Amino acid sequence: MRSLLSMRWQDLLFAHWPVDPETVGRALPDGLSVDTRSGDAYLGVVPFVMDDIRPRGSPVGLSFAELNLRTYVTVDGRPGVYFFNLDADDRVGVRLARSLFRLPYYRASMTVGTRGEGRSREVSFRSRRLTRDVPSAHFGATYGPDGTFSEPEPGSIEAFLTERYRFYTADDSGRIYCGDIEHEPWRLAPAWARFRANTLFRANGFDQPEGDPIMHAAAPINVTAGRLRRVGADGLS
Repeated sequence: MRSLLSMRWQDLLFAHWPVDPETVGRALPDGLSVDTRSGDAYLGVVPFVMDDIRPRGSPVGLSFAELNLRTYVTVDGRPGVYFFNLDADDRVGVRLARSLFRLPYYRASMTVGTRGEGRSREVSFRSRRLTRDVPSAHFGATYGPDGTFSEPEPGSIEAFLTERYRFYTADDSGRIYCGDIEHEPWRLAPAWARFRANTLFRANGFDQPEGDPIMHAAAPINVTAGRLRRVGADGLS
């Protein structure tokens, strides 16, 4: 993969709720299939900070907070991520991501406060969507790791929810595109979280899932992203 962007992701929380696959399938573009585990699809809320985002060859990087609602899909058996929204606290970053990756980025006002390091890290994350002409969205949570960081075991639920190196998106005409990322395997720890607000499900036309989420905190990780590519009728990009 030829790198288009490099960046570092940190202070990341994965919060996943199991849902009926039909609920997710109705919201997906044609050409994408819901990826399930033990009969469940998943909706994931992921707040984090994207640090030192650099286009290839650039000496200057951007840094901003991001919040996304995502699910997991396949195209001809190739697993990936599908984003329902990505809210970000940077006007330039939102414009860049929309143009380069055709992703549903929205401008938001965000504050991120941290204290402690490693297993004692505590993150306070707040987001309020600013983009007009789309549903409003608010989020507020405090979270952190609640155990030891380690790589997910192959075949585990942790690997299913996180070890994905491709995302899919669609344009207004329904054409499917994919983008690939590269990074070392995640290092995850069980996580705790206190949610003060979360309207991302409602903003994307979903009911609030029942029950408690599966939560993991992620250690900081360096990531590179390649260019967007059209997925052909045979499912190959």
